[in-house]
Amino acid sequence: MNICGDAEASGSLIKQSTDWSWILKDLEATRALGRYLVQQAERPSLLLLEGTLGAGKTSLVQGIASAIGIDEPITSPTFALAQHYPQGKPPLVHLDLYRLELPAVANDLFLQEEEEAVGMGAILVVEWSERLSLDLPDAWRLKLSYRSEGGRLATLNKSDQFAAG
Repeated sequence: MNICGDAEASGSLIKQSTDWSWILKDLEATRALGRYLVQQAERPSLLLLEGTLGAGKTSLVQGIASAIGIDEPITSPTFALAQHYPQGKPPLVHLDLYRLELPAVANDLFLQEEEEAVGMGAILVVEWSERLSLDLPDAWRLKLSYRSEGGRLATLNKSDQFAAG
């Protein structure tokens, strides 16, 4: 499956139980996956991202932002902790929990931002979601990891309702 229409930046889809996995050759393929996810009939309202530094989390958010009409540069809000993009259709709230090592602090910030995102009708994307200790059964969870063969592996876990096109 070529998620972005470009052979150089293609991703291949692997279906495993309720997980969907893509092999991403480069950061453009990672951005393309972000665009793809929000263009589905059922798109995430809460997307939890996991992965090491440099795994492509912010690149994925850049793809999401471009697909929903956000023109401004998207950078990781590591120091600001949260960025709001109300001009998106729907709006986007981008949260980064990297600096919050205590789960209680990460949970408090998440709950505040989630309430605001719901009020705005926004997609909430959380980088470093592994810092949370909350049970979030309705969240989509996407893990990005490096492959020894090169590129990245993106694994999405969502209920069986998710259908890849």
